[in-house]
Amino acid sequence: MGTTGDYKPMSYLNPQSGQYEGFDTALSQLLAQSLHVSVRYVPTTWKSLTADTKAGRFDVAMSGITRTLDREQVMNMSDGYIVFGKTILCRQSDSSRFHTLSDMNKKSVRVMVNPGGTNEKFARAFLPQSTLIIHEKNAEIPNLIAEGKADIMITETMEAAHYIKADSRLSAPLLDQPFTKNQFGILTQKGDQNFLNYLNFFLYEMELNGTIEKLESQYIL
Repeated sequence: MGTTGDYKPMSYLNPQSGQYEGFDTALSQLLAQSLHVSVRYVPTTWKSLTADTKAGRFDVAMSGITRTLDREQVMNMSDGYIVFGKTILCRQSDSSRFHTLSDMNKKSVRVMVNPGGTNEKFARAFLPQSTLIIHEKNAEIPNLIAEGKADIMITETMEAAHYIKADSRLSAPLLDQPFTKNQFGILTQKGDQNFLNYLNFFLYEMELNGTIEKLESQYIL
């Protein structure tokens, strides 16, 4: 399984234990069990995710990967399994500053994102006048926001929800009003329709038997 390991609460490489944690980590283990195989985690990055998938470095990628038309054109994406949206993370003291994209689309507003993923794409599309700061390690950005190194982080609702619980210095003022509505999916190479059918069947069963809901309660809610 390819994973960035930098996206709480979906997939995170715990530096203390050296183990991957999170919703997608648990889901990947259940997928492996259903196939009667074990999981081997392969590090990737948001910048190299497409190239690594197309090169066959792993069978599937799962680390909070948004289903997009661009990805579907060159790779296969499973059916979606969690609905979320793009939102912002900012300092608690700035929570009243940002209500709309217009409030953020100013040169005086420093927007920090990780490179190569949908967060950077969103920022470039909708906040072109802001001061964009690219930071390689996604998991470090919330603390940098809290420390005042940037003003807002573009992220997803579940990541924002995780960090406002973990750090009282942070706020997600638009958590209930996300700018988009998307779903996460399992990413794999083009060309194996039977495997894609299996992934979709697996996700349907996990939804039907309540496993997805249980994992949400454990890792997200």
